[in-house]
Amino acid sequence: MKSETQGESKHMGELKRGQVILVTYLIATIELTFVFMQLGVMPYLAKSLGLDSVGFGYLQTTFGVLQLVGGPIFGRFADQFGTRAALILSCASGSVFFLLLSISTSIPILFLSRLPAVFMHGLPGAQKVITDLTAPSQRADALGKLGLCFGIGIIIGSALGGILSTKFGIFTPIYVGLVGSLINTMIAMVWIPSPAKSKSEHGEAEHSTSQSGSVFSIREILRLMKFPGVMEIFLVKVFSGFPIGLFLIMFSIISMDFFGLEAVESGYLMSYFGVLQMALMRTVWHYCIIALPLVFAFSMLGTITDSILTKAVPSSDTGTMLGICASVQPLTRTVGPTIGGVLYKRFGVHSFGYLQLIVNIVLFVYLLKSKIPLREQKAH
Repeated sequence: MKSETQGESKHMGELKRGQVILVTYLIATIELTFVFMQLGVMPYLAKSLGLDSVGFGYLQTTFGVLQLVGGPIFGRFADQFGTRAALILSCASGSVFFLLLSISTSIPILFLSRLPAVFMHGLPGAQKVITDLTAPSQRADALGKLGLCFGIGIIIGSALGGILSTKFGIFTPIYVGLVGSLINTMIAMVWIPSPAKSKSEHGEAEHSTSQSGSVFSIREILRLMKFPGVMEIFLVKVFSGFPIGLFLIMFSIISMDFFGLEAVESGYLMSYFGVLQMALMRTVWHYCIIALPLVFAFSMLGTITDSILTKAVPSSDTGTMLGICASVQPLTRTVGPTIGGVLYKRFGVHSFGYLQLIVNIVLFVYLLKSKIPLREQKAH
């Protein structure tokens, strides 16, 4: 009888874990949908307020710096206060972000609306939940499914942003994002348990984080880089993703300037990239063909490196590690607009392809000759 009771309890526990993971995928999909919805209309909103391309670059850099700083802090916050609190913080920050954006009738307010981005890290928060609830052997598969959420977010968000802004005005996608972010916050509050991980793991994490200092401790963040293989894999993640990041950052500018696309057409093109996420450039059709291996490599690389890095550190530090991983894209967004602008103006669209080719060749040779432990064992 006792063994039957334990079996039923274990089955119920697995069922609940599965439900929490599904809700986590839903939260990530909703947040990413609204993020891409506003990304698609942001260049047109900035232009309508009188912001030129240089000013828009500063706006993008501001957003990148805030997320760069906030990524590791958000990860530490998730380790110390739990994934439920972290996801609620991210969704609530998104609500404030869209609220400020909805009243951005001047350039200063537009820049002010970037501030909540420091805690807008829904994807790392979702990765943290999944990392806590899955075994290391299942982690790559579970994290890979977040790529599906990412793709759906691009498809729906980009297309919806273009359609709503064209038919109902530039601020309509922002109002929709505000309402949706508030709903997402409620979903996180109701459906994500606290703690998300098992009691034994939670006790281990609590013991570890109680002795690991402040959420803002740079020493604790840098400590993770000393684990075997972590620094090497992280640098591979940074350098391999940088050229692709530059290309995606300049996507809106290339769409408007090089191809002369309107907001709704740009949204449709970004939606096509989302379809590829799930599954020499002179014209839009060449653009679409090149995107096939580009987006596939981008999503595959992120899943593999995130999986390796979370296995290489103790379970009590996975949030911080995911926060550090999440800072890679903001780093690109910080320096990307300036570098991307120079490449585009001086060397044209083709320069992004040449840069990616050179970086890939160098990294390929490096990985062949290096002794990086690509099959990480979970640290204790």
